[in-house]
Amino acid sequence: MGKLPLVQRVSAVLWPSFLLAGVATSVFFTFLDPVTLFECEGQPPLSRTAAYSLGFFLFWLLCAASSASSAYFLRPDIPKAPPSGESA
Repeated sequence: MGKLPLVQRVSAVLWPSFLLAGVATSVFFTFLDPVTLFECEGQPPLSRTAAYSLGFFLFWLLCAASSASSAYFLRPDIPKAPPSGESA
């Protein structure tokens, strides 16, 4: 079995994480208003659009890290051949 092209491997990580980040952002901000969330923390005020964008990209980063680690650990273990001249 040949190695998958880089674009296919990257897409297999980023596309599902993008979709899940959209769902996570929708669910999270359904229950929490970003303006009141930043006011409670004492942070400088952000517009709702900026808070939604920031939340989406943070969720995307979290989901991409999770997908990338899953893809890394799903790789098959390829045994290394012994150096030439040595018997196994």
